[in-house]
Amino acid sequence: MALYAFALGVVVALLLATTLVAKLPLRWWWIRACEFPRLQLATAALVAALASLALEPPWRWWLFGTSLLVVLLQARFILPWTRLWRVQVNDAEPGQSERCLTLLIANVLTSNRQSERLIEIISRNDPDLILTLESDRWWQEQLDQALDETWPHSVKIPLDNLYGMHLYSRLPLHDTRIEWLIQDDIPSIHTGVRLKSGDTLTLHALHPRPPAPNESEETLWRDAELLLIGNEIHRNPVPTIVAGDLNDVAWSRTTRLFCRISGMLDPRQGRGMYSTFHADYPLLRWPLDHIFVTEHFTLKALKRLPGFGSDHFPILAALCFRPARSDEHDNPEAGSAEREWARETIHEAHDRDQES
Repeated sequence: MALYAFALGVVVALLLATTLVAKLPLRWWWIRACEFPRLQLATAALVAALASLALEPPWRWWLFGTSLLVVLLQARFILPWTRLWRVQVNDAEPGQSERCLTLLIANVLTSNRQSERLIEIISRNDPDLILTLESDRWWQEQLDQALDETWPHSVKIPLDNLYGMHLYSRLPLHDTRIEWLIQDDIPSIHTGVRLKSGDTLTLHALHPRPPAPNESEETLWRDAELLLIGNEIHRNPVPTIVAGDLNDVAWSRTTRLFCRISGMLDPRQGRGMYSTFHADYPLLRWPLDHIFVTEHFTLKALKRLPGFGSDHFPILAALCFRPARSDEHDNPEAGSAEREWARETIHEAHDRDQES
């Protein structure tokens, strides 16, 4: 029993340490990675709490109380992305289909060659816009053959560095720009989209570099790219959608700050996590592919779609342009200290040597 108590104590101590490390305001990748598995950590702590009931006092109460503390600390971040929370983007009402659009996002995984499965998913769901990430020249050839006729408006950035990006649209695009916001090998797409009703909106498609040992030792450049777009949306508050693989979870410090800086809303809140990565490991999944909207939109549907050989699941959102319902939404808002921190982050990313 002593060995059991010691082993359980080590597990609980590690769970608490990981939970507390995630609160440190540092940009090292291994610290920020602790923000990702909050659901897994909460689940493990709950199991540890139940396991501690088999122990004798005082071990039982110390380990039970510490495990429960971990559950509560993690639940604070997790609950908004469950059905126990109020939705942040209100449901769309029927009608006015000409003011709605459907957007499908798919990180294809460059080495994946199961294009026919993705094309079948696209055909079945028939979205208005299709955004692919990690798509190289090979992927462009496959997608062009299948999509160019029905989705004639496009932006194509075939790259073999895992940051290629393609946008196919049946809706007209205008004022389209390809920009390299923070790092000169990471593109992004910025374009106007004209709905069938004649209304227009702005779409920002992003795929910033992830914090990982083989990618970037810090989150500075990812954080700066998100906050740069957040500042732009704040300065120009037109109907806007931000979409892409942001390499960050919905509940992270940076993503939540991005929403406060920009005033954007997360359709996941109050509906579920819709975790898109990792497609091959059910116990290690979190929401990395995102769609954020301004207050001008309501939500008709949100779906995680079947896998197609990538390490990401595709995600689809049906959105309706309803500016008359903007007042129904409760926009997040940043304070002056947060805006200053965001500006400093962007300036530091521009000033420092751009590292991989």
